[in-house]
Amino acid sequence: MKPRWKILMATPLFFLLTLHTLASPAYDHQPSTRRSKVCIGCVLVVSVIEQLAQVHNSTVQTSMERLCSYLPEKLFLKTTCYLVVGIFGPDIIKLLRADVNADVVCHTLEFCKQDPGQPLCHLYPLPKETWKLTLEKARQIVKKSPTLTYSRSGSDICSLPFLAKICQKIKLAIQNSLPFKDADSDKYSVFPTLRGSHWRGRDCNDSNKMAYPGRRPDNWDTHQDSNCNGIWGVDPKDGIPYEKKFCEGSQPRGIILLGDSAGAHFHIPPDWITASQMSLNFICQAPLEAKPPEQQSALFSVAAFPQHVSGQNRPWNKSFFNLPTALTNELDWPQLSGTTGFLDSTSGVKENSIYLRLRKRNHCNHRDYQNISRNGASSQNLERFIESLSRNQLLDQPAIVVYAMIGNDVCNGKIDPVPGMTTPEKLYSKVMQTLQYLDSHLPNGSNVILYGLPDGTFLWDNLHSRYHPLGQLNKDVTYAHLYSFLSCLQVSPCHGWMSSNKTLRTLTSERAEQLSNMLKKIATSQKFTNFNLFYMDFDFQEITEEWQKSGGQPWQLIEPVDGFHPNEVALQLLADRFWKKVQLQCPQVLGKENPFNPQIEQVFGDQGGH
Repeated sequence: MKPRWKILMATPLFFLLTLHTLASPAYDHQPSTRRSKVCIGCVLVVSVIEQLAQVHNSTVQTSMERLCSYLPEKLFLKTTCYLVVGIFGPDIIKLLRADVNADVVCHTLEFCKQDPGQPLCHLYPLPKETWKLTLEKARQIVKKSPTLTYSRSGSDICSLPFLAKICQKIKLAIQNSLPFKDADSDKYSVFPTLRGSHWRGRDCNDSNKMAYPGRRPDNWDTHQDSNCNGIWGVDPKDGIPYEKKFCEGSQPRGIILLGDSAGAHFHIPPDWITASQMSLNFICQAPLEAKPPEQQSALFSVAAFPQHVSGQNRPWNKSFFNLPTALTNELDWPQLSGTTGFLDSTSGVKENSIYLRLRKRNHCNHRDYQNISRNGASSQNLERFIESLSRNQLLDQPAIVVYAMIGNDVCNGKIDPVPGMTTPEKLYSKVMQTLQYLDSHLPNGSNVILYGLPDGTFLWDNLHSRYHPLGQLNKDVTYAHLYSFLSCLQVSPCHGWMSSNKTLRTLTSERAEQLSNMLKKIATSQKFTNFNLFYMDFDFQEITEEWQKSGGQPWQLIEPVDGFHPNEVALQLLADRFWKKVQLQCPQVLGKENPFNPQIEQVFGDQGGH
């Protein structure tokens, strides 16, 4: 293989293939799975290119260049896009001129393959001619293309020598659910993404491992802020430390989520794949200074965050403003999640996250949140990353721990998903193991709440006949088509519920109910030394009914791109229901309302923000 080609092949479709790699179940790295995601990435990109040409009445070449121009420079996204256009653009142009769809293009260019004896996986309706004849004609169009002589497997941006080291660090951070940048190794960071302060409270002193969110104040924080809640120093009027005056006896506590992709708030903005919505609302971005290869690992890390870049401004498209942040957060948005979100909701719903409600109740809880969630997490693999939880029984405040593995114990992408579902017996074993771990790490006076599983038949019932964002322009792709495509490739996030087979959907819901009953049984029968244990139903049906009463439609509560996860509106409504239930049934879990909140605001303002 030519060296130049090897370098170019390290980046094809990087930004979209990264979406599928990072969004995938964290423990599924089979070659067939990776190949399926390459196929999805190709179909998605070619679809956007074709629709951009249609929307703007332009050539395919122009639409490819338009897409690249929309992307930011950070993470080499714009550069990568132009490289891809240079390599595959001529073939894509020829094929789309022949009036074939994205499925045919990607099979012709061998990003998608149909193995012998396996069904043909396609997103769009099949061509009027037979598939075999259509594919043969398409292959004739590009039969002399040099791109067909090179392997589609093994492409990895981390194979570039100057990125290998930083890639390894990033992979470890994601695998261990620990911050990429953590100078004092206290599991907290000043860096927002890569498992940093978007996931757990921002460190206020990254050179002192004894200063971090959630700890009991050291000497009432007379001289420095040891628990990062922004309250420290001494009141000059009476000589009493502010932490003692405002927080003593207020029962401070943190919120910790043990969850899956729903808890992490997995989200792909529909603007990213909807040609008609990729508006040219420009935002200014500073250009990156060219650096020699040996310094480009630093460029990779710094370039992800605009606050670290300076220089002349250049415009790029608003639709992809958050793409670098999303990629370095594994396509999750924990900063907007229903449990640990700390930013104002972008959905327009007035409800706030559980963390923001705890902070409003007692400002001494500022920054004490941890989102220990993973894409693909379940009761069966939580043990692989639960050690990233930060709580010291002797030094830290109590915590509310929400255990919310709401999907992956019944969800997988296998053709027959039932054998891969967790049994009630296996659930009992793993949940007890988790609870015993928590009992040995949580400070006394903590509380643990086990969340039940939802009834996911809601998905097919409300979405299957609706058009997916990729199908809205030409009315040719419904969610039923998307579900079938993902299931055929065996990468569906939940084949059991995202299936036209009603019997399978019913079986999946029955297993979910069995697991919920087991969680309820554990909560009512088990006692632990350092925390009280509760159970709570996952009330998706209830919030759906409330949403409909307010004039909304059920499908508006689901992520439009993946057609599976609860969206930001749903997460905020679930947080509201959670809060009201706890207030009614066990208000002691939430701690006291702090009467000194106004004084804290007067003296410390926003307490250093988040």
